[in-house]
Amino acid sequence: MSEFYVDPNGDDSWPGTERQPFATLGRVARAARDATDTVVVQLRAGRHALDEPLEITAGNIVFQAYGYGTAEKEKAVVSGGRHITGWRVHDGVWQADVGELDTRQLYVDGRRAERAGIDMLPGAVTSTETGYVTDITLNWHSPADVEFVYRGIYPWTEARCAVAATATTARGSTAITMAQPAFARAKDLYNFAWEGQTSRGPGLPTRVENDPAFLTEPGTFVLDRSSPGHHVLHYLPRPAEKPEQTQVIAPVLEVLLHITGATGVALRGLVFADATWRRPRADGFLHYHGGGYYEGGPVDTVTITEGQWVTVPRDSAVIPACVRVEDSADVRVEGCRFTRLGATGLGLIKGANLIVRGCDFDTLAASGVTATGSQDVLIEDNRVHQVGLDYSGSPGMAISGTRDCTVSRNQIANVPHCGIVGGPARGTRILHNLVTDTMTTLADGGGIYLSGPQGDGPANGALIRGNVITDTRTPYNFGLYTDYGVSWATIENNVVMRADSTAVLQVTPPLENVVYRDNFWDADPQGSDDVPAGVTYERNTTIAEPRDLDNATRALQTQAGLLRPR
Repeated sequence: MSEFYVDPNGDDSWPGTERQPFATLGRVARAARDATDTVVVQLRAGRHALDEPLEITAGNIVFQAYGYGTAEKEKAVVSGGRHITGWRVHDGVWQADVGELDTRQLYVDGRRAERAGIDMLPGAVTSTETGYVTDITLNWHSPADVEFVYRGIYPWTEARCAVAATATTARGSTAITMAQPAFARAKDLYNFAWEGQTSRGPGLPTRVENDPAFLTEPGTFVLDRSSPGHHVLHYLPRPAEKPEQTQVIAPVLEVLLHITGATGVALRGLVFADATWRRPRADGFLHYHGGGYYEGGPVDTVTITEGQWVTVPRDSAVIPACVRVEDSADVRVEGCRFTRLGATGLGLIKGANLIVRGCDFDTLAASGVTATGSQDVLIEDNRVHQVGLDYSGSPGMAISGTRDCTVSRNQIANVPHCGIVGGPARGTRILHNLVTDTMTTLADGGGIYLSGPQGDGPANGALIRGNVITDTRTPYNFGLYTDYGVSWATIENNVVMRADSTAVLQVTPPLENVVYRDNFWDADPQGSDDVPAGVTYERNTTIAEPRDLDNATRALQTQAGLLRPR
């Protein structure tokens, strides 16, 4: 076994020993590639700043925090961010020249700063073919940096489109031209007829972000890119913050670590932080569902019932992850933290025999962990909270196109939409998870949400067992949601409390070979009084009194959630 050490205070000209460690992860990765046996890389405490993504293509390598597995484990942070210094103060606002820096997030003393914005577009606003007109003069400093947010175009969507330019008319009104192709695509995508109402296009924005004119709330920021190569970061400080004493980090990289084509890699006890995702520009972020968004192409019309229809993208892209494991096997991610990231934390893509265990995912713009097209995956004993901060449709965890994926004993909380999403897959097992405070922002989702075929028979169908789901927040949600043609799924021994609806049996397309058995909840599921042909509904118990339900399900509750409290 070869062992290397890396320390932010080291030197890349040194041999990488404990007494003479390397300084950078890039240097230690090169040394590891030259080794002929298993390599263990020990990261000493501190911020390991990356200038470019760390690419791992060879196997049999372990990256771990020094002292991992002991009480003396050190805090090693793998960071894709940049310290912002050189502040000047103008009218109480900090300003720094940041060159070509382009980021969507900012962290101040470890706290996420929100982008400055205003609720809704001011004035009397009308839509045009290329954007909007408002009857007042908009005094925006940098209109091409402004971004519109559209929350709830569909109850489960939140889109983002950039402004291209504004022009003031002789009458004092302002014409707003939206960036293309995003705006045209949004008009193609977002169309529906529902309960006698027909809507076409994205409608009016629900929030407007990123102009210095919006800096009224302490702790918010704006990135002004109006002078190419000379961008200016604006930050309105909170009380008691001082430029010379405050650590401000702007994420720069979009990817921190990319493991691809490797076998036998382990990540242990590390912190991955300070990455961004710059996608929502002229192409926009045309969210559809979960982590999926529209990049153009055919749009289909789906009829829900007579006179009710919705347009949907035929193909969707998926929000990427800042740490990616792709086309790799026998990869273990244990005891790590993923925080302050501008996209999804960890993505498992087309791999095999992958384990994510004992990790924390927090302060993320999108999801915690996703698995797509992988097989033999175990996601266990992880905590996911405060995610979906920029992309509100993002679930805490999501799996799709997988075979034999187990999501077990996790704790998911404070999620703007679904807690756990299982798309079409085979052999999915979602077991003994504790899912609380989901659906806090968008509607039409659930604590645990399944969609599409889950197998082709009882041997490889989905098993949803022993989960506890509480406090599913917004109206029109379901604690347990089997939606859009779920087939071959067994939902048993789960507990649902304080949801708008506990579950639903009548959906379009209808459920097939779905079993609801031995569940406990505080209200009957929708459709349980007229169970459809494709559903078996048996031995489920409704207990409306909270204390009685709590007492009756105590054993199930103690078996759900984290294996080890932390």
